[in-house]
Amino acid sequence: MKLKEIYSQGKKPVISYEVFPPKDDADGEKLKNLFEELNKLMVFNPSLISVTYGAGGSNRNESIEIIRRIKQELKIPPMPHFTCVSTSTKNISEYLKTIESFEVKNILALRGDVPKEGNVCHDFKHADELVQYIKSNTDLSVAVAGYPEGHKECESFEKDLFYLKQKTGKGADVIYTQMFFNNEHYFSFVEKCSKIGITQPVIPGILPVSSYNQLLKMADMCKVEIPQKMKTVLEKYQEDKDYTKKYAIEYAAQQCSELLQNGVKGLHFYTLNKAYAVSEILKYL
Repeated sequence: MKLKEIYSQGKKPVISYEVFPPKDDADGEKLKNLFEELNKLMVFNPSLISVTYGAGGSNRNESIEIIRRIKQELKIPPMPHFTCVSTSTKNISEYLKTIESFEVKNILALRGDVPKEGNVCHDFKHADELVQYIKSNTDLSVAVAGYPEGHKECESFEKDLFYLKQKTGKGADVIYTQMFFNNEHYFSFVEKCSKIGITQPVIPGILPVSSYNQLLKMADMCKVEIPQKMKTVLEKYQEDKDYTKKYAIEYAAQQCSELLQNGVKGLHFYTLNKAYAVSEILKYL
């Protein structure tokens, strides 16, 4: 089922997850654990599971194996991520043929991180170029990323919206947002998207944090705001892991509840390959 169909079915919000290929998994134990965690999340009837992909295809084989197993074992549509920076047109073409051979219908098109060193391929510089290439050469439905607080590398929020408009204009069907902890950023983002003619569904990305240090790291890496109340509580109780986890789950659950009350078409959870927090949030909802 393609993205347009997934997000146009009935009134029930679409649930989706993101996972990533485990690192340093020579014996396959981490991959086994990943599917054990995913099986715990199947009770909530997800409509798709996205799988990350390293810049330049650094974990291509691992990503493809997870995609194959999600489709064949879990019977859930997988949505591979695909980054284009420093990836040749030839490699992109080969990868697209591979995932289409698995009858994958959807892909998340991203620029990816620009390498700090080594050989840099300039076939594709921006995500909109990848969107256009995919739409011109495949029958895949394409999703793209959106940034409610602006991309960390972009010179202005307005410029970032301009780039998003280019991606949707070249054929993207759905926008998945970067994580955020203040819903007002999401609501404002959706409103501004609408004003410039972006009509595609904007699906909020939700990250239930597990520790104060993780919160700081993620916020710094992605340049997102930490609400003062959230920061104060997690900082105060950072040594109490059980309370921290409980508070973070409650915070994310309330965040999701407000988003659903305001009519979002779905929730996309960054699972970090763990089921517990997402399960607790969905039970609450």
